[in-house]
Amino acid sequence: MVAVYHPVYHRAVDVDGLDVFYREAGPADAPVLLLLHGYPTSSHMFRHLIPALAGPYRVIAPDHIGFGRSSAPDAGEFAYTFDALADVTRRFLAALDVRRYALYVQDYGAPVGWRLALAAPESVLAVISQNGNAYEEGFVPEFWEPVWAYGDDRTPENEARVRTALSREAVEWQYTHGVPDPTLIAPDTWEHDLALLARPGVDRAQLALFADYRTNRALYPAVHAWLRAYRVPVLAVWGRNDEIFGPAGAEAFRDDVPDAEVVLLDGGHFLLESHLDEVATAIRDFRPRLRQEE
Repeated sequence: MVAVYHPVYHRAVDVDGLDVFYREAGPADAPVLLLLHGYPTSSHMFRHLIPALAGPYRVIAPDHIGFGRSSAPDAGEFAYTFDALADVTRRFLAALDVRRYALYVQDYGAPVGWRLALAAPESVLAVISQNGNAYEEGFVPEFWEPVWAYGDDRTPENEARVRTALSREAVEWQYTHGVPDPTLIAPDTWEHDLALLARPGVDRAQLALFADYRTNRALYPAVHAWLRAYRVPVLAVWGRNDEIFGPAGAEAFRDDVPDAEVVLLDGGHFLLESHLDEVATAIRDFRPRLRQEE
């Protein structure tokens, strides 16, 4: 069988005065797979996955506000909260007339995706979580303690602790930790992210999101209830060596979705950089489990 090539388009759409950049590929009549990226990256993290999945899916990957090539307004002009990011994403989907979709969530993409699902429960055909947390069990305490402290009390001392997450060392670590062979990770990944983090005012936006992360934990019981009520198919494909969201976060999906598929791979937080083929295969094999579109 001859493989069909689907070109990847790089586009932007205006959402109430904010430019939302996105990558898109795949047939217009295929089920939509919405790829939601994490910190500190953008849709750039999906640059290799998109062509691998286009065909079985129509793949759409937006950059959150404050990330990538999307607008990055000053923190005094835009409330950088996960509610706000989800609201922009909801309006982005409406602008593209996307009403039903499967969710792929990673890191920050998870709290954005959970808000989309809770606002429109019938819209989600399936959940694919790649190191995207929905359970207390997923948090690695040593990593998260400074984040919780900053959310509880935004003192200069607590800010200084979380501000280290913006540093070159921390960004590179997110890509390389837990990877048995770090030479598999292209340095372009963290260089790309660091250049965008260095834009004026982006540090304040990221600090605001660090502080707001605590609000995501309060959503988890509602997310679990949604998973049980709507019997959404779940694939948790996870880097089991992740020191941010540990593998217990993947296994926990089975508490609410007993037949959830859990695939633990020998990688870290940004699994696509070291295990692209394995992740893409798992997602293609998962395709028949998508709920039927109405």
